[in-house]
Amino acid sequence: MAKAVRAVRCPTCGKDVEWKPENRFRPFCSERCKQIDLGAWASEAYRVPSAPPDAELPDAPAPAEPPARRR
Repeated sequence: MAKAVRAVRCPTCGKDVEWKPENRFRPFCSERCKQIDLGAWASEAYRVPSAPPDAELPDAPAPAEPPARRR
C-alpha cells in the first residue's frame, strides 16, 4: 500500500508543495521562494513579538543572608 504524500502550501507564493524528503526546499516550492522568505527576515519585514528589554521587570530579590557558621 502506497503511503499518501502530504501537501502543504508554499509560505511565499501559496503553490501546493509535496512534503517529502526529496523536496530540498520544503516547505517552500523552490529556491527562489526560500530566498524571498530569508530576505524578508533579514530586512526585518518579519519579527518575533517580544516585550521591550526593560519593561516592568520585577525587582530582584534581596540576597539571602549566609547561614551562621558553627564553631
